[in-house]
Amino acid sequence: MSIRNPSPSLYNEDLAPAEERKWGAFSIFNVWTSDVHSLWGYYLAASLFLLCGSFVNFVIAIGIGSLVIFVLMSLVGNAGVRTGVPFPVLARASFGTFGANVPALVRAVVACFWYGAQTAAASGAIVALLIRNESLLAFHQNSHMLGHSTLELICYIVVWALQLLIIQRGMETVRKFQDWAGPAVWIMMLILAVYLVVKSGTFSFGSEIPRDVLIEKTKDAGVPGEPGSFAALAAVAATWITYFAALYLNFCDFSRYATSEKALRKGNLWGLPINLLAFCLVAGVTTTAAFTVYGEVLLHPEMISAKFESWFLALLAALTFAIATLGINVVANFVSPAFDFANVFPRQINFKRGGYIAALIALVLYPFAPWETGAAHFVNFIGSTMGPIFGIMMVDYYLIRKSQLNVEALYHENGEFRFQNGWHGNAFIAFAVGALFSSILPTFTSILPDWWGTYGWFFGVGIGGAIYFVLRMGARRNPAFATR
Repeated sequence: MSIRNPSPSLYNEDLAPAEERKWGAFSIFNVWTSDVHSLWGYYLAASLFLLCGSFVNFVIAIGIGSLVIFVLMSLVGNAGVRTGVPFPVLARASFGTFGANVPALVRAVVACFWYGAQTAAASGAIVALLIRNESLLAFHQNSHMLGHSTLELICYIVVWALQLLIIQRGMETVRKFQDWAGPAVWIMMLILAVYLVVKSGTFSFGSEIPRDVLIEKTKDAGVPGEPGSFAALAAVAATWITYFAALYLNFCDFSRYATSEKALRKGNLWGLPINLLAFCLVAGVTTTAAFTVYGEVLLHPEMISAKFESWFLALLAALTFAIATLGINVVANFVSPAFDFANVFPRQINFKRGGYIAALIALVLYPFAPWETGAAHFVNFIGSTMGPIFGIMMVDYYLIRKSQLNVEALYHENGEFRFQNGWHGNAFIAFAVGALFSSILPTFTSILPDWWGTYGWFFGVGIGGAIYFVLRMGARRNPAFATR
């Protein structure tokens, strides 16, 4: 749809409702293959596999988590199909035309952290390959800059720069790239699994890993309970769901290009519960077989491929993993901040410039490497910050507005979503209280139980969404307190 007389401070071509919709079920499916099939996705899946203690437990925990992810992504995805707008514009309905800049910036900053984490993982795969050479190994061990080896720094910058080439031609180029990058890593993952299973001479899901090894490897995971316990399984499902916290917000950045809700539903079904469970099972088989072959638990696939006797196979693995990680970075961590930064300054920043800003921030973060913590710790901390935003937006769209949204008013300063000079006080009260319990208290104090942080995203969604609903219903019953 075309927007009549939009406010310049709220509109540019990248933020406008999508008119060209070419993303069928296969492209939606590959959004998820690109998002999950990465070094960080494998690392998390392998880490959670150890916490489950057995194959059956792993299937139950990951299966339940994947079904929840499917439902949540369908909620925000349908909103994208129906409205055609990206996340920061959709957020204007609940946070206000200018207040939406706050959740947009929160999502953008989180994307920058993930952008750096994924780039570091991709460059690590290249480093693992290069240090097979004795001279490069010596260089890696003896030369250091900015808290990393010089070789790591060089590889990070190279991979960081390569990603910028993908987005030069916009979202259609992103679609074409992820349509082949996702399947490519699936093939490599299967080759890796088959190679190790054949070499180990056994096909198993964790029975070869002694319990004392599992306990030792998971003691600092930030997850309550021993491997296989109910507490551990609940935490595994929660962490797996939280891993997608960022995309719950901005999946509409992609679904708005879908041809129909039917195509979206089909792509989500194959890309989420089916694909996620299959990928995690491959990660579990590979981790077990690698333990049998090498006698140690290797959670990073590049560490496994670096041990291959075949240089060609090691090279193929390193390149595939790197390409796959570029895919997730473009899909999950470039597109969103590109739109988010553009939403803040639409007259000065377009899609490409917003992406460049995100990439620059990720480059600045590299010396500090905040992502170099346990997988569960990092995922839960990053994800918890976005729970209240998701809760508020979904309550507003489905419970308050009943899926009926005046899209054109989203682009007018003085329209329906002006609230209080462009800011919606009810949304920010709900966001502040939700964030207090989802991330601030569990991260910076010891007031709450140790297990609270594992479920921080859920508390954020529930508390933020509930408070917003109560405030909005109160405003409807008492016009004197209404915000518009």
